[in-house]
Amino acid sequence: MAGGGGFGGRKSVRGGRASFRPVSEINVTPLVDVMLVLLIIFMVAAPLMTVGVPVDLPRTQASNLNQEQEPLTISVTAAGTVFLQETEVELDALVPQLRAILANNQQAPGQPERRIFVRGDRAISYGRVMEVMGTVSAAGFTRVALLAESPQGGAAPRPAGR
Repeated sequence: MAGGGGFGGRKSVRGGRASFRPVSEINVTPLVDVMLVLLIIFMVAAPLMTVGVPVDLPRTQASNLNQEQEPLTISVTAAGTVFLQETEVELDALVPQLRAILANNQQAPGQPERRIFVRGDRAISYGRVMEVMGTVSAAGFTRVALLAESPQGGAAPRPAGR
């Protein structure tokens, strides 16, 4: 009447009396369960750890640009607030801060000027975004570009009215 007993031990019958002895095998199933739960937690939490100013970008068909150096980003929120990287700035203080950042990051001669991206929320008026771009361009920065979000589907959107 030898059989497996509960609670992780093996039962053996000797002389009419049952005794338990410890099992020296590792049960891998709980370990795999814990690892899968941790994997799911990290997969859900990783996209939430990105830091930045929340801006709802318009969609476009343009391809991504290849960059060797990380560009500076100016964001204009739906409320019209201007951010340089993740720091809120007034429009009057934007150009001096850009010049200070570029002076601290001296480039080697012959390298192109650092690119500046302007991210405008979809709900913001076109005039406010152009006001920010005009201020940056008037200060002598030539590599200023607008950012837009790529469409998810991949098919070209149809023009309105068709």
